[in-house]
Amino acid sequence: MDPSRIFDEFPAPSYRGAQKQALRDIQTALTEGNNVVLVRAPTGSGKSLLARAIAGCAATPAEVGPEEPIGSYYTTPQVSQLDDVASDPLLEDLNIIRGKNNYSCILPGETSTPVNRAPCVREREFDCQVKHRCPYFSDRAIAANRSIAAMTLAYFMQTAGSDVFGMRDVVVIDEAHGLGDWAEMYATIELSPDRVPAWNDVKPDRIATLDDAADYAQYLVTICNRGLENLRGNVELSADEVGKRDRLTELRSDLSWFIEEYEDPESSTTWVVDQPDGEGTQVTIKPMSPERYLSHTVWDRGRTFVLLSATILSRESFCASVGLDPDTVALVDVPHTFPVENRPLYDVTQGKMTYEHRDETLPKIARTLVRLMQRHPDEKGLVHCHSYAIQERLETLLGEFGVSQRVRSHSTEDRDGQLEAWKRSDEPTVFLSVKMEEALDLEGDLCRWQLLCKAPYPNTRDSRVEHRLEEGQWGWYYRTALRTVIQACGRVVRSPDDYGATYLGDTSLVDLFERARTDMPHWFADQVDRMERPTLPTFSPDKAVQETRDGRQSFQKEKRRSGTRSTSERKRDHPLSDVWGE
Repeated sequence: MDPSRIFDEFPAPSYRGAQKQALRDIQTALTEGNNVVLVRAPTGSGKSLLARAIAGCAATPAEVGPEEPIGSYYTTPQVSQLDDVASDPLLEDLNIIRGKNNYSCILPGETSTPVNRAPCVREREFDCQVKHRCPYFSDRAIAANRSIAAMTLAYFMQTAGSDVFGMRDVVVIDEAHGLGDWAEMYATIELSPDRVPAWNDVKPDRIATLDDAADYAQYLVTICNRGLENLRGNVELSADEVGKRDRLTELRSDLSWFIEEYEDPESSTTWVVDQPDGEGTQVTIKPMSPERYLSHTVWDRGRTFVLLSATILSRESFCASVGLDPDTVALVDVPHTFPVENRPLYDVTQGKMTYEHRDETLPKIARTLVRLMQRHPDEKGLVHCHSYAIQERLETLLGEFGVSQRVRSHSTEDRDGQLEAWKRSDEPTVFLSVKMEEALDLEGDLCRWQLLCKAPYPNTRDSRVEHRLEEGQWGWYYRTALRTVIQACGRVVRSPDDYGATYLGDTSLVDLFERARTDMPHWFADQVDRMERPTLPTFSPDKAVQETRDGRQSFQKEKRRSGTRSTSERKRDHPLSDVWGE
């Protein structure tokens, strides 16, 4: 790569905040010969623009020999992040490719068929006359042949070993803080009725040890081979048979990798196995250290890597989780340029939200939420519920208080649709969300305040978490929770002139700040140090609704009179719309 081009490759017409200094520091780190650079850039630093500048420094065909890798990859775990990139005119030369199931076949009679179930995968030696116009193969060809290919981390990992997407000169990974966790998730093998064809015929006995798991895995590989051999005898497959074939192929690959790793005495990968409901039920095989998996799916895919995130809290711990030597990894810290007074933290804690205390604490948090609605009568709010169980109980309590008209929520099925409908609305409603702490841009009037209901500690009933805590990895436990909190706090303040309040409802959050203080970025520690307990209105559900109506009517009249638009309305037209997008 050629780091000297980094400023020329920056896609925006001007710099904002600390972007210019960040590019200078990244350039220095790359010029010094570091093959891996971590960039800690706070929420709203415009990381996607930095990523584009870095990707543009990759070698070109004119600069290297024919056998040398050229071009770059841009990848992120978050689908929503890729959607933001796709809609940003400043990033139009990031050529995006998605999985086949995101595209529809264009053949007559097949237009409602996803490409992964199209005739080209159903029929042996099918000759598609319109393959050159197929949206999937067209996007794939463009991404494969242009200098910057953009894709989700899942697709990136799945294409490891592909002739189409081989090694490139530069790999840029956005939202990289969870790389180890994502690798563990992708490498986890779930053996269940949804994953294993003919489950009733191959149910497992009691799986008590890893040896039991390896024996069962070997048995299933034999079953997969037999099933695939039978399907190969068919000239044409039905859509169901294609699905079965794909499941068998993927399952065989995953199981073969597990068996190989488990039987290799030199492998660094350790495993845990779960079968909580006993004989004949689902088995989950989980890797504890996915370094070898990442080596094949990520680290072998490029020569130079730049990893960006707001919340890589410890270089040493992060490197250990992804199989990197911290002594060979450079770290660039980007300063926070948003005034600390614009991103206040407020302590409205009502008790612990652990399972044994939740029934006592949650009604108090619900009452506090009503008082927050009163405090913000004409502003939209977001509630991080942590789980659907908490969301459901909270929505019920708010209904009993009579404030349902100001509350919106979502399920697993309509998550994205409900979120977009809430964002489009001008009404000051409160959105009860689950797992929306990351990759959510709520600049300006889209949201002015939020409440964190529960400290987001990893689930101690997960065998991987249990294993780590048995080994005394409490630092990892607290860093993981702190990372999620910091990500959540960044949802409502997206630029230097934006502002938004974050309220803490769980006493364990304050305890977390004390336990994880040494891992806090200094700019977040400034927020914590300024945290105070606010004076809230007296609990009055009627006023939470009435004041909203009155305040909203007054707000809309003033808005019409002045001819001004909301921050969100202005943002949509701004030529630098992604400068502060995470």
